[in-house]
Parts: sequence; structure tokens; C-alpha cells
Amino acid sequence: MWCRIAAAIAIVLTTVVQVLAFQPDEVLPDPALEARARALSEEMRCLVCQNQSIDDSDAPLARDLRLTIRERLKAGDTDDEIVRFMVARYGEFVLLRPRFEPATWALWGAPFAVLLIGAAILLWRRRVLSRASLEPPLTPAEEAELQRLLRDPPTPGQP
Repeated sequence: MWCRIAAAIAIVLTTVVQVLAFQPDEVLPDPALEARARALSEEMRCLVCQNQSIDDSDAPLARDLRLTIRERLKAGDTDDEIVRFMVARYGEFVLLRPRFEPATWALWGAPFAVLLIGAAILLWRRRVLSRASLEPPLTPAEEAELQRLLRDPPTPGQP
């Protein structure tokens, strides 16, 4: 029972946050254009909030970006042209999911590089520790001395 109530409250709260970001005067009358505008808005980062899309943000700059997208759609631009326009104007940072190109290879490859380096360090440490734990066998002279000490233990005070 309580789980259902908590889930319902969570759904309402997340919906309210998204509704508050969007304003009625931004909605295009053409449902197809509005769907494209919403899809593009979800791909663009709010430059003020930084970890929200402009679709979710209620910052004034996010509103301006949403309106710009709608203006460009009304002018007949394709989705790709709008994305290129926004990137040319605000840089790659405006994209929530950066494109895979030479400038962003480090960004995309860094997590894998960190994992590989970590795995290499763990393997190296494991080898070093396993080698250190293996004691070399006794030489014949050491073995003889050990047997002599076990047979005739030294008396206290004797070296």
C-alpha cells in the first residue's frame, strides 16, 4: 500500500517539475513540430543548470533556447541544422550527449582507460604480492643447521 502511494507521489513530483519548466506560450500549434521541438530540447543542456536539459530547466536562458528551437523549426530548419546552429553558437557543451569525434575522444575513452589502468594495477599488485609471499627453499647448509638446532636445541644463555 505504502509503496504505491510513494510511487504515485514520485510520479506526480517528477511530472510537476517538468510542467513548471515548460510554459504554455512556448507550445507550437502543430503537434509534429512540437514533438520535434521537445525531442531537440531534451538533447540540449541548460547552460545555467548544466546537468539539466533545457526542456527540464526553468532558467530564463533555457526558455530562450527553447524559443530559438521553435523559431528555427517554424523557419523550416531540419533537426540536424538546428543542432549545428546551437553548437556553433554555444559550443559542444550545449549537447547533453557529446558527439563522438576527435575533440571528444578523451571524454568518451576516459572511463575505459581508467578501468584498464585500474585492472592493470590490480594484476601487477597481485603478481608482486604472490612473488613476495613465496619464500625461497632452504639451501642444503641451512637445512643441515635447522636439523641440528631441532636435535640439539641451545640451552638458555648459550648463543
